[in-house]
Formats: sequence, C-alpha cells, structure tokens
Amino acid sequence: MKYWIEKTLVKGRQDREQGERALGRALWSPQKDKRGADIYKNMREVNPGDVIIHLIDNSEIAGVSTVNAKAIESHGISGTDWDGPSYLIELQNYTHLNPAIPRDKILTIENKSLLFEIRDESKVFYNKKLELRQGAYLTPCPKKLVALINRTYQDLSNNNLPYINISDLENINISKSQIFSSNVLKQAISDSGLSYSINLITRFTASLLTKPFVILTGLSGSGKTKLAQAFVQWICQDESQYRIIPVGADWTNREPLLGYPNALKPEEYVKPDSGVLDLIIQANRQPDLPHFLILDEMNLSHVERYFADFLSVMESKEDIPLYAEGTVQNGVPAKLNVPSNLFIIGTVNIDETTNMFSPKVLDRANTIEFRVTQDEMKNFLGNIRDIDMGALTGKGAGMAKSFLEMAASKDFATTDIVEINAALVQFFSELKKTGAEFGYRSATEILRLIHQLTVLDNTLTVHQKIDIAIMQKLLPKLHGSRRKLCPVLETLGSFCITGNVSIIKDVFDKADFDYNGANVLYPLSLEKIARMYRGAIDNGFASFAEA
Repeated sequence: MKYWIEKTLVKGRQDREQGERALGRALWSPQKDKRGADIYKNMREVNPGDVIIHLIDNSEIAGVSTVNAKAIESHGISGTDWDGPSYLIELQNYTHLNPAIPRDKILTIENKSLLFEIRDESKVFYNKKLELRQGAYLTPCPKKLVALINRTYQDLSNNNLPYINISDLENINISKSQIFSSNVLKQAISDSGLSYSINLITRFTASLLTKPFVILTGLSGSGKTKLAQAFVQWICQDESQYRIIPVGADWTNREPLLGYPNALKPEEYVKPDSGVLDLIIQANRQPDLPHFLILDEMNLSHVERYFADFLSVMESKEDIPLYAEGTVQNGVPAKLNVPSNLFIIGTVNIDETTNMFSPKVLDRANTIEFRVTQDEMKNFLGNIRDIDMGALTGKGAGMAKSFLEMAASKDFATTDIVEINAALVQFFSELKKTGAEFGYRSATEILRLIHQLTVLDNTLTVHQKIDIAIMQKLLPKLHGSRRKLCPVLETLGSFCITGNVSIIKDVFDKADFDYNGANVLYPLSLEKIARMYRGAIDNGFASFAEA
C-alpha cells in the first residue's frame, strides 16, 4: 500500500463538487501537459488499496479516501484546461476530516528540517521555500510525511487519519528533526499559565545557546526557578534529563555534587544523593539529548568552594578527576567529562543569608536579572490563572537536537559589527577605571550572544542586542563604594542615551524618567545603572546583585 497526496482546486469547479469526478470519488488528470511532458505519470503508478490524502484549494487537507481500481484512459472536460486524453482513477470510502488540517500546520518553520529531509528523498508537493509546487497534481506521500500529517491531525482531533496503517509509522520518529523555535516555547509557557515577557524568554534561551552556564538573579518570587523548570520540562523527553537541586548553606566542597571515594571501601565510590553525578554520566552516554542541572539558591554557600571543578573545566575542557585510576569497581569513571550537552542554570537571591559571586564566576556566565514592572504586576493581578506545569512536559522534545546544534555553533555577530565593536570599546575604557573591564573571553561570548539573539529573533534592533549584552555580560561585575562607582556610573549612563541630557539631574534623580523614550539607546542598561547609582548614593556601596 502506498500513500499519495492529491493537490486540487474544488471551490467553484462543478466537476469537483459533484458527479463521478467529484472530490473523493475519483482522481483525474490529463495524460500530458500542454508541452507534451509526462508530468502526470504518477497516475499510472496508483494501485487498488492505496490511500489518497486530499489537499484542496491550496489551503487544507480536507479528507482521505482509498483507491478502488487502477487508472483507465478517459477524456477530459470540454471547454476546460484539462480537455483531451486523460486518466481516471475510481476512489471509494471518502472520509471528510473534522477538523480539516490547515496547510500552515504542516508547512511550518518548526517542521522545516524534517520537511527538507523528506523532500530530499521524494518529489513531494512542496518546494524548498515550503510553498506548493506548481504542476504537482498527484505526488507520493512518504511515510515520514504521513507520520507528520497524522501527528498534526492527532493534535487537532485526538484521532488518527482514516485508512492509514499505524504499524507503517511505528518506527518513524519525526520529533527529532524539528527546528528549535523560541516562538513555540513562548506560546507553550503562556499556555501553561506562566507569565514572562517575550524579551526575557528570548534572552534566557539565547544565553543558554551562547554558553551552557546561566545565572538568574533578581527579585525573590519573580519566577527565576519556574522559568528554568518550565524550559527543561518543555524540551526534555523525561525527568531523567534534568535535576533541580537546592543548594545547602553547608556545602563546603564538591561532594554534594560529585560524591567521594569511600575510604573504608577503596573499591567503592559513593555517589551523591542529589543524583548530579548520575545526570552527568547519562549526559555523556546520550550526546544527542540535552541535560540540565538547576542549582536553586546557588549562592547560599560560597560557589567557588563546591563549584570550582566546574568553573575550571568550562574553560579548560579537561576531565574532572574523581579517584585514582583502577581503584573503584562500581561503574563510576575515574575521570568525569562535563559534556557540551549539559547546561547549568543557577538561581540567586540576595539577602543576609547569601554570599556574593566573585568576578571569576560572573565572567563565565550570562547573568539575567528578573524585575517586575508595574504594568506586569497589574496584568498579572487582572489575569491570575492556575499554573499547569504538566502541560509543558515533553512538548518541545522534538526540538532538542536542533537546540544542541544551535548551541554548538561558534558563529559571531557580523551584521552591524562596526557599531557593536565601537560600543564595546567605549564601555571597556570606562569599566577599566574600576577594575571591571572585560577580557577576550567575555568579548567573544558577547559577539556569540548577539549572534544567537539574531537567530532567535530577527526583529531585535542592534541597539536592543547591545543593550542585552551590556546588561548580562558587562554590568554584573560592577561593585564598589560610592566614591569608586558614581563617576563611572555617570559616564556609563551617558553612553546609554543621546541628546543634551544631564545624566544625574534628568535621569538618575528623576523618579518618573521614561527609560523607553526615543532618545534612550540602551533602556535595560540605563535603568540598571540608575538603580546602582541611587544605591551607591543611599548606602555608600552598590553592586549589580540587589535584594
């Protein structure tokens, strides 16, 4: 049994709306096109029992039927473009789909990789632009394409397509070839009842793609852990791919994460109860699947004490030694590779019980600050919904391979590179005055971040991307006394705005200043610099992290 797609116009065509050649009753076509080309040869390949999927009016898959008999030679309809010798194939058992499958549910950017793979294997009904192919009246429908159409129909109706043989599709995995889409992620998060700005989700995903270590800081209860949890549940196939670990205030070494050799039983290595070691071992065994370690309240203990091994191998790419080679026999490797498909997300709160991060830590991460604006709070209070985290589970698992491929990219920003470089050099010279200048690593990661932002959202302007990079990679290392910071903050603030403006009087001291005004180049950064300036004035000291 073969599967075919009939691409036909029905609306306004009497022969397709009723009679022996109506939709679902017959396939019919000329034997040759106007040039005499044999473009309808597929009609001769159709056999009784084959399944026909009907794509009508260039817009939707409306029904499915089966073939009753092979093609016979007939004659077209006088006065139409299909007048002359024709083929006629009798169909039976036409079943109308309820609902019909919109064409744009199949030919989507999310399915692009799979659709291209199918197109490389067969002459299907669409072209490389994912548009309908002209002259393709009857085309093969490979089983991968049947599986994609069937899955789409399942999503719409909770039913399988009629007449397909499900056993034909059992070994076809169509989820692995979807292209990662932040828009799909945003919609899934919104549908679950969580409320995050589109910009924040874009920044979070771009940061993970740039480097697999992200720190989420900011207002307590603003959704830092929930965003991390939502993302990993969405993109992972099952719970074995991630761990959410609450950091203890008593973590003084690596044992809570990596375990230790048993001194009383040298042949045994004691794994940590947290499951982190098992997660990393599994990540090494499953390189095509992303794995995630979420360290909640990461700064309850000194990060450099328990996380030093990870900080080191992030740059050296060396293995972490666990024990002397040949002494342990319980399946734990002597040296642990931290693979590129392991992503680490740390959440941070600032109060009297927590510890500050050193520049060494901040320099290796993208740091994203969570704030809640008045408008966001107003919208939340007016639209409180139950949160259904279960609705996210596995929904983005088909994009996991694409996500890893994007993360492996080492491409730099090239568009607007002159303006980007000028802004970075400008900030470098001023940050140097406080000892917070950035090195080659940070400069490289900034250019990669800007590239990933462009890939995820090509509507972002160059100023928006520079603003995000400044906020996440340059400002987090700023800290110090009022005397040390205020002059630098004044200058940095002036870089973020155009026009004849007194940065202190017109911006820092003005409670109702509009940070989204037309003359503001970098609103995120300017608003943060203003808060740090006021903090330094009020308290005599300021840092990026705030309570």
